[in-house]
Amino acid sequence: MKFAQYVFKIMCLLAVLSTAQAAARPTAPVDVPPLDGIWKGPLKVPGGQLEVVFRFVKLAGGEYFATLDVPQQKVKNMTVKVTLATDTVQLLAEEAGTRFSGTVAPDGKTMSGTWQQPGFKTPVVLTFAPLPVLSDKKLRLTPPYREEEIQFSNLTANLRLAGVLTVPAGPGPFPAVVLLSDTGPHDRDGTVGDFAPLAQLADFLTRRGIAVLRFDDRGVGKSTGAPSATTADLVSDAQAGLNLLRTRPEIDLSHLGLVGHGEGGNVALLTAAQPLPPAYVVAMAAYGLPGRDIVLQQQTATLRTLGTEASQIELAIKRQTAMLEIIRQTTDNAQAQAIVANMLKQSNNSIDNATAQTSAAEMTSPRYRYFLAFDPLAKLPVVACPVLLLNGTNDLTVNADANLNALAKGLKANKAVTVRKVPGINHLFQPDPSQWPIVAGQPQANFSPFAQESIRAWIMEQAKK
Repeated sequence: MKFAQYVFKIMCLLAVLSTAQAAARPTAPVDVPPLDGIWKGPLKVPGGQLEVVFRFVKLAGGEYFATLDVPQQKVKNMTVKVTLATDTVQLLAEEAGTRFSGTVAPDGKTMSGTWQQPGFKTPVVLTFAPLPVLSDKKLRLTPPYREEEIQFSNLTANLRLAGVLTVPAGPGPFPAVVLLSDTGPHDRDGTVGDFAPLAQLADFLTRRGIAVLRFDDRGVGKSTGAPSATTADLVSDAQAGLNLLRTRPEIDLSHLGLVGHGEGGNVALLTAAQPLPPAYVVAMAAYGLPGRDIVLQQQTATLRTLGTEASQIELAIKRQTAMLEIIRQTTDNAQAQAIVANMLKQSNNSIDNATAQTSAAEMTSPRYRYFLAFDPLAKLPVVACPVLLLNGTNDLTVNADANLNALAKGLKANKAVTVRKVPGINHLFQPDPSQWPIVAGQPQANFSPFAQESIRAWIMEQAKK
């Protein structure tokens, strides 16, 4: 379900929540100018100033997906809830107790408003800039392999998925993989802000002899459906991708696998437990702990990153634990929502009634209830294909040790499991910024070359069998 260059995408409870349930967000009123792009500005805090950066991406249904970066605090891609009312934009990063309410200027170039968090309130002006990834795509050189726009059907869910198939030069047949994105609505490139991890991984693998299918998530780009499916629901999307590749003469049918990131890794493992499984699975930063434990783990990591005192972290976790228990035990949704909304307002007095009610509705939705109860180990004993488990040691969303150990234990009956921790890599599989390449005089985030080569070498090893 679903997490950051110094990630988050899911660094804590409501980051996971809001991303997983983007379909519930309201569409944009006509009075609000388009928000797609980057909005950034200075936030004056006691003792200094921080730069805050919001990124907005408009989804196929008209709603917005947004994230928050605070580079100086090493916070990246914290999921933000977007609420639009007439000419007002309200942004809520609930996991950090932060709220911004502003008005967009008629020319769409600035957004002026108020930043609030417990005990602190200050005016902030955000300035608009277009997403650089758009111009980067226009300037991309023709790659040394074949690219084909693809549409295929998921008959189980009655929807159409759209993406791109990249095939190495030559006649083939080639080993192939389907890429599966992390939690939340992603395009075929797995774009988070201005970083496209799945596009980079697909390019690397295809240049080295592996065909790759990647596709827009449900409700994103040219794919139909609503982006509110559970992890189990998404198995049928993975199966539809595999079935498409099975119709292609340039694909080696005996060496057809799945590569999933975050929640996509869990989808890949669940697919491997079904009939017609893939030949192998690569699970990058997949969950090994139950959803409830992941929520608490991520919230702890987020608060520590923000420099929160240990006593305040302990108090926040106690409140969160109590809230999760209320959700678990209260099956009446109306009653559960009322209790959770009241708890949210009591724990953060900057939240108004409407925001509290909306958040409570999301937290008691079928998608979120499923996530809390999700046991990623339940189906693993029947997974018989080779599996590569990868995690970065700097992953703040999915703790490497705890989750890798749990997955390895769940797969103990499988003698073809490789477990690997990649030093210095975060949730998005980026190396330390000091190792980023310099492009046009600026460091540009990249997918860890070591991780890419580890994945390629392991897949090619499976292709020899």
